[in-house]
Amino acid sequence: MHKKQTLKNGIRLVTAPLKETQTASLLVLVKVGSRQETKPIYGISHFVEHMMFKGTKKRPTTLDLSKELDGIGAEYNAYTGKDVTGYYIKSDARHLSLAIDMLSDMLLNSKLESDELEKEKGVIVEEINMYEDNPMMFVEEILEEMVFSGSQLGHQIAGSRETVRAVTRASMAKYKNAFYNGSNIVIALAGKFSDKHVKEIKSKFAIKKGKKSKIEKSASVQKSPKVKIRYKDTEQVQLALGFPSFSQHDKRNYALQLMSVILGGNMSSRLFINIREKNGLCYFIRCWNNLYEDRGATVIQAGLDKGRIDFAIKAIRNELEKISAGVTEEELKRAKEFIAGKLALDLEDSMSIAQYYGNLELMGKPLISPADKLKKIMAVKTFEVKSVAQEIFDFHKASLAIIGPFKDEARFLKLLK
Repeated sequence: MHKKQTLKNGIRLVTAPLKETQTASLLVLVKVGSRQETKPIYGISHFVEHMMFKGTKKRPTTLDLSKELDGIGAEYNAYTGKDVTGYYIKSDARHLSLAIDMLSDMLLNSKLESDELEKEKGVIVEEINMYEDNPMMFVEEILEEMVFSGSQLGHQIAGSRETVRAVTRASMAKYKNAFYNGSNIVIALAGKFSDKHVKEIKSKFAIKKGKKSKIEKSASVQKSPKVKIRYKDTEQVQLALGFPSFSQHDKRNYALQLMSVILGGNMSSRLFINIREKNGLCYFIRCWNNLYEDRGATVIQAGLDKGRIDFAIKAIRNELEKISAGVTEEELKRAKEFIAGKLALDLEDSMSIAQYYGNLELMGKPLISPADKLKKIMAVKTFEVKSVAQEIFDFHKASLAIIGPFKDEARFLKLLK
């Protein structure tokens, strides 16, 4: 049974014991990401995340950090999103005290040395280059810039080469101190642990309370379709078609999740069968949702034959219009069982449980159990899925991002009107 505690410094601690496991997962979530940034410092949230691995007073170098964790066979990493930065260690439960000491040391005592910061600029610039050279990854970035145009969600998490190179130790320390505080932190602990470990967390994460992060309230309303092409001489075209969607708090998200599974969530979905299997238009195609605290996006992404892209876009649009006309009881039943099966697999993993409860708490959502969430999914009716599809797939609000050997945006805009 999960349990939530709020510490004196504002940190919210969520614990979830798992009986039949020998592992423990410790996850620290900070409510800060690229949407908290202003234009001159785009990418600084991601840069801070990198620098947390560059040494502390106790562990002066990256090697000192990694040797300790590699020495116990731990899985460890970090990530930056639009509205969250996460740090985690999953290990044999015997070594949980080390994981607690390590993560608290990194977050509270990282040195942020100027020499390391300058070297890391080159690493991050190469990371940006890697994304831009990978059309499958980069088309998502282009699309989000379009769907979230006018919002702080609309810029790339890594920033630009220029903003990364402009970061100084002083600007980074100021940013970190502003957001890395107790009011912005959720710690999730799942797996095998004892009361001793909970006490260690309370003791070691002695950080100031500070103020909670805020998000901007402005939201541009899209009234006509948009197309953006990034020219690249490739054989395969990467395409992402996106629509404004719901916030993380919307009750319709259960129906949205089921609709996305039916449309493009697996190898028996409508898009996979009709676009790939029947027409041979793509190698991969999927439907997914990016949902944030106040808004979201529903996206269809595919890698397509460049010679048949017009036909493929028409075929995809046809599938979106068809699902807006409704789904069958059999399709809905299969989608529910698909989600139930995936959830059962996740419940075996301590890190998945930590992520589940940690993310709910960070975004201020009720801490319902996976079983209770599944009940809500199982209660969704076909008319609710139809209603969600009709709400989402409004082509007046469509955004189409393409990476491939094309330049004529007007050509593709016609296909959306």
